[in-house]
Amino acid sequence: MTFDLAIVLLMLATAVAMFVIDRPRMDAVALLVLVTMPLTGIVTMNEVLAGFSDSSIILIAALFVIGEGLVRTGVARRLGDWLDVRAGGSENRLLVLLMAAVGGLGSLMSSTAVVAIFIPVVLRISRNRGMSPGHLMMPLSFAALISGMLTLVATAPNLVVNAELARQGANEFGFFSFTPFGLPVLVLGILYMMFARRLLTGGATDPTASNRQPTWREWTERYRLKEREQRAFVTARSPLVGKEIDELSLAAQGVNIIAVERGTGRSAKMLRPTPQMQIEAGDILLIDVDASTNADEILHTVYALEPRPFDDSTDYFSHRSQEIGLVEAILPPESRLVGQTVREANISPDYHLTAIGLRHGNDVVAEGLQNETLKAGDTLLLVGFWSDIRTLQDEIADMVVLNMPAELEDVLPAASRAPYALSILGLVVVLMVSGALPNVQAALIGCLLMGAFGCVDFHSAYRSISWKTLILIVGMLPFSLALQRTGGVDLAADGVVQLVGDASPHLVLATLFVITAGLGLFISNTATAVLMAPVAIAIANDLGASPYPFAMIVALAASTAFMTPISSPVNTLVVGPGGYSFGDFVKVGTPFAIIVAIVSVLLVPILLPLR
Repeated sequence: MTFDLAIVLLMLATAVAMFVIDRPRMDAVALLVLVTMPLTGIVTMNEVLAGFSDSSIILIAALFVIGEGLVRTGVARRLGDWLDVRAGGSENRLLVLLMAAVGGLGSLMSSTAVVAIFIPVVLRISRNRGMSPGHLMMPLSFAALISGMLTLVATAPNLVVNAELARQGANEFGFFSFTPFGLPVLVLGILYMMFARRLLTGGATDPTASNRQPTWREWTERYRLKEREQRAFVTARSPLVGKEIDELSLAAQGVNIIAVERGTGRSAKMLRPTPQMQIEAGDILLIDVDASTNADEILHTVYALEPRPFDDSTDYFSHRSQEIGLVEAILPPESRLVGQTVREANISPDYHLTAIGLRHGNDVVAEGLQNETLKAGDTLLLVGFWSDIRTLQDEIADMVVLNMPAELEDVLPAASRAPYALSILGLVVVLMVSGALPNVQAALIGCLLMGAFGCVDFHSAYRSISWKTLILIVGMLPFSLALQRTGGVDLAADGVVQLVGDASPHLVLATLFVITAGLGLFISNTATAVLMAPVAIAIANDLGASPYPFAMIVALAASTAFMTPISSPVNTLVVGPGGYSFGDFVKVGTPFAIIVAIVSVLLVPILLPLR
């Protein structure tokens, strides 16, 4: 062993130790490597920074943005809600559909993002069915991990291994090269979880207990809003037609227009009512009516409006919760609204929000709201478009936001763009599969189209990229180059070959799988792939074998992170909602990891010949 190799191994051991104790955070460790590695003289600063221009890094970033487009448009969440309906009363059917859907969606976007999307869906399903979320959370995380074995772009380790093949001068894997291995594992995972989930009772706590935000339904009941919502069609004979809203003086009669539905079909729009907006025949008005007001007399007799109730009315305007929201705001002592009645305060022109509820301490005002005098410390319940509610969050003079509803997490910023998001995703997949364009170029085209069609904006696109993941990959790449230059890769490869001697290739692959999966227990699967991919290819060269089965076994092993809750962020995400302990993952994940290892070692040499 040379001095240079000893230095590199010492740095690698130090980095692994910091990963294990999680001090400092992983991306900080990667930055430390970027800074200190050139000091050894083994690699230059330019070589260390070259990882930022690696096509796989750009591809991973682009896939984060495409995944964000699917999140913002609600494609993933609609899929989850569809599962609940299709599963009917069968818990087994629900598990099959859930794992299949997560596996399929995770094959095209970040598995961590998929789990984050499906956690509230699973909680909602569990709540509706009266079952413990622990029965579904671990199947959710296992399916997301298995999704990394389905396509080239499903997870970062696949791209890392693929990039290493390209650096070694070999042909890259195709988009579906992983699918023949991932599909059997997914099927086995579903069958396994049908039995293993019986061990997963999870915590006995209410899945919503950790969520301290009030719900839409709680506010509907507390402020007695259920009977106040009205949805009315403007007939051609209505005296409202052609008039501007500020001419109508409806607020003085206890009637407030919350929103206007205009148009039908694909041209339908939900409009914010402004003082200058003219009412048109055919409009549908969403109206809040004070409990003390005779709504039928005013709306239907005086203004010739026809009722258009929601088909399955539940909570106050909850059917339009994607556009319209509720918020509680408290009045500070210095607020200019203090001492005025709600009508005199006239909040709507300044904030585009309407006061529909008031609390003096714990006393709720349900009737005659407009004539109530506001006091310091009072809480107003306001309704309006989400964009205006978010603007109110910056207000500190007249009102301070006190509570946002829990349903805010379910609001989709670009719900109407779902067809575009699906089409763009399909186009990107076709371009990647066909090989018409390089994968990174196809993904970047998808990013541009997501922005052009309003599925993402610049803020959400940049926010969606996991810079921690990218820095981690770039920071670990210098180890691969340094180990190759100092002979470390050849030494490791020779060690594995000597360890197994003249054993069968299956034993070599099994050994490589165990080492990779074992290393993944302590450091991220991405960092594991960075370290093990060059070793795997070097072993293939020593044996005079094809590099592809050895590279594939590393990629599959890197996704076999079922054994502990800290093996992958995917597992960590479900620990709290599922109420799991460390031991739950060990007793359920370890047997399945062994199954995956056996399947991989048997299948890889058959589908990817060693010679």
